[in-house]
This record gives sequence, C-alpha cells and structure tokens, in this order.
Amino acid sequence: MRAPILDTSRDVITPEGVALRLPAAGPMPRALAWLIDFALRLALLFAGSLPLGAIGRGGVGPYLILLFSLFWLYPIAFEVLWRGRTPGKRALGLRVISANGAPVGWMPAITRNLLRVVDMLPFGYALGLLVSFGDPWGRRIGDMVAGTLVVHDGRSLPPASTPPAEAIAAPVVLLPHEQAALVAFAERAPRLTAARQVELAELASPWLGVRGQTAVQRLYGIANGLLGRRR
Repeated sequence: MRAPILDTSRDVITPEGVALRLPAAGPMPRALAWLIDFALRLALLFAGSLPLGAIGRGGVGPYLILLFSLFWLYPIAFEVLWRGRTPGKRALGLRVISANGAPVGWMPAITRNLLRVVDMLPFGYALGLLVSFGDPWGRRIGDMVAGTLVVHDGRSLPPASTPPAEAIAAPVVLLPHEQAALVAFAERAPRLTAARQVELAELASPWLGVRGQTAVQRLYGIANGLLGRRR
C-alpha cells in the first residue's frame, strides 16, 4: 500500500482496458465540503420551518418530511443526479465516483450515506475520520462498503513530457517493452513525489549502478536518448 500513500491517487483499469489515475481526496477537503452542505441544509431547514411553524400542529408532518429530505435524501439525490457532487463538494472541487472510475449509482449512494450513522460514532464523525486518515485513499467506512471514492474533480495534469536531462545511452540492451516502460516512467515521474520517483528508479539500480536521485536523473537521460532528444 506504499505507493498510493505517497501518490494520493488510485490507479484503476476500466473494463475497456483504459488506465485511469484517480486523485483521491483526503479527509480535510471532505470535511470542509460536509460543513458547507451542513450549513446549507440548516439554512434551508430554517427557511422551511418559518411558514410551517405558522400553520401550527398541522405543520409538524411536513416539517418532519422536510427534515428527513434535507438530512438523508439531500446527499443521495445530489450525488446521483448531479454527477457525484453536492453543493459542498462542488464548492471544494470534489466528486463521488465508483471505485472503478464509473459514475456513482443509486445503490452505492444510498449505502454510503446510510452508513454515516456508523461513521458518526461515537460522536462528531470520529470513527469516520479515524478510518479516513488510515486509508490510503481517504475513504470512510461508508465508501469502503459502497465501493465509492471521493476524488478531486477536474484536476488537470500537464501534458506528458520527459524532464530536461542530458541524453545518454543505456548501459545494457533494453528490450522494446523495457524501453516503453522507461519512457513511461520519465513522462509520469514529475507528477510523483520525490520519494516515489526514487523508489521506482531504484528498481533499475542493478543495471544502472547508481541509487537515489542520481538513478532518477540517469533514467531521464536514457529516456531522452531513446526518444532522440539531446536535452
């Protein structure tokens, strides 16, 4: 589980064979999104309670329906009908999706929101936050059971290109699939943490003969050489 912790992303392969990198959201932006939604629901409840209160006892039933709708149906309906976004999630640039990258459906949305009663234990979402901090992708219990993931929505990545480095020849003969893997590493590595770059680069240490950031730079140079780039 080391790589997802370093990268704060989840790599999945769709049924069509397309590789996706899902930038998972941590507990803090999710908590802020929940606070925005909570404040909005309280405001709507207050606005709705004023005319219902004027009705007297006849307004008790509609008030309970409004209360149920705002605190239970609100997140489910928004997540399914608004492409995984409640107003709070949209304000923070977040979205709920299925763990395989597909849009969230009714059953997963219902499941993850019903299990909030477990995540709230013993109070103030303490259990949910504890689980989120311990999970590589920031999931709470409801997400784990429902098979969902909260991601940063619309986060764009820069076009893939190898970093500037002196083009050098590989010290050993590389097979075509090894050349492709090395170029893919050089293009993706700048988006990874420094620790993750070193971890991947050191897989080639037996034939590179170097370690650490030197191995990373050496692989950049070999990739540029394979691509016919001088720098």
